[in-house]
Amino acid sequence: VQLQACGGGLVQAGGSLRLSCAASGRTFSSYAVGWFRQAPGKEREFVSSITWSGGYTSYADSVKGRFTISRDNAKNTVYLQMNSLKLEDTAVYYCAALYSGSYYDDRNYAYWGQGTQVTVSS
Repeated sequence: VQLQACGGGLVQAGGSLRLSCAASGRTFSSYAVGWFRQAPGKEREFVSSITWSGGYTSYADSVKGRFTISRDNAKNTVYLQMNSLKLEDTAVYYCAALYSGSYYDDRNYAYWGQGTQVTVSS
């Protein structure tokens, strides 16, 4: 599975962005997908995940109520709608396909996209 994340950019605090994670290769629709982010000088952290069917989603407490994950398996794409963005959301965002295990542990993800930069300004 090859993943490509896009949709990042520069946005003012309170604004919105929608990230996309497009997949090619093996059957993407059979994989759960997660979004992670890494800010400068910090470790990569879990943001959100979605099961292969889209029937179950999870979010980090820091983004709950502001971010929404969804997927369109017909388009081999997972989305992350980010609203009410805050300065602390500034990071490189990565999408990844889960191999097995906990959604929250990035070591369980087998395939990673290249990352897209999100910068929130005041």
